[in-house]
Amino acid sequence: MSLIPYALMRPILFAMDPEQAHDLTMQRMAQSQNTLLEAAWRQAQISDPITLAGLRFPNRVGLAAGLDKNARCIDGLAAMGFGFVEVGTVTPKAQPGNPKPRMFRLPEAHALINRFGFNNDGLEAFVHNVQQSQVRRRGKPLVLGLNIGKNASTAIENATQDYLTCLEGVYPHADYVTVNISSPNTQNLRALQSDEALDGLLGAIAQRREALAQKQGKRVPIFVKIAPDLTDIQVQVIAATLQRHGMDGVIATNTTISRDAVQGLEHGTETGGLSGAPVLEMSNRIIRQLRQTLGKDYPIIGVGGILSAADALSKIEAGADVVQLYSGLVYTGPELVTQVAQALKKAPRA
Repeated sequence: MSLIPYALMRPILFAMDPEQAHDLTMQRMAQSQNTLLEAAWRQAQISDPITLAGLRFPNRVGLAAGLDKNARCIDGLAAMGFGFVEVGTVTPKAQPGNPKPRMFRLPEAHALINRFGFNNDGLEAFVHNVQQSQVRRRGKPLVLGLNIGKNASTAIENATQDYLTCLEGVYPHADYVTVNISSPNTQNLRALQSDEALDGLLGAIAQRREALAQKQGKRVPIFVKIAPDLTDIQVQVIAATLQRHGMDGVIATNTTISRDAVQGLEHGTETGGLSGAPVLEMSNRIIRQLRQTLGKDYPIIGVGGILSAADALSKIEAGADVVQLYSGLVYTGPELVTQVAQALKKAPRA
């Protein structure tokens, strides 16, 4: 159990601007990881191993991309007890993202809205930070996912090159790579989920991955992260395209552009991606359809709306193999990692 209960820290953080609170938290973690101060949030890693896409996950609870965009806090996040940590999204060039304010809390709905827009320090800085991580060098089991995207200034018809540039940069350092085509905060990005665009993108990624595998002597699994705002037909097309190009898994889902669940709430009309409790069932619907379409053995990472152990169990019941957290950490704190990991360990496996 962490040394300082999150219930004591949350009122202080919630009194701050959401992005300032986020930045301060990550800055303090970056400074304190691998020191005695790490005891403030350190928790034991629950052992509940599972093998997916050829990778042995120490347990079934991971961190979703977006919290640590620049891979500065891998060791500190691992200390929370996660079985896997995904960092990014990284783009080839550094970019500031969208204008501030761009992150909003909706406490009544246990939700967040963000329109960050892939703000990050660029591929070179990202890879440098990944290389500085000590956790796996110390022998601690952890699966590391690196999430890649495109620059806002890159025209959508040229997006494939950005993804290939990032893939080459992160490939030697990743346990798996996630192709993020579902953020609502980069103009036209979600168009890459359409049939023809996705086919072209994943075909190019698959070809480049095979070249990298031969060159480096290892085949890194590739996951694709999709949106919750998809029709049944779109999900079926995406599933078929993933299998056709040999993608190793899917992450369901990213944030939603729907506002049905937050109508009338302060900040409920802000543009951006809505995360937290309102996304739970939307994500689960996509997971159920993916499992039905992809079969029982295709790896699915379930993410979206997990604020309790029961929420995480609902994702497993829907068909996910493992889960990821993000907004739930903001509302519940690091204790959520242990609660979910313990609950999933007790849950029956398919």
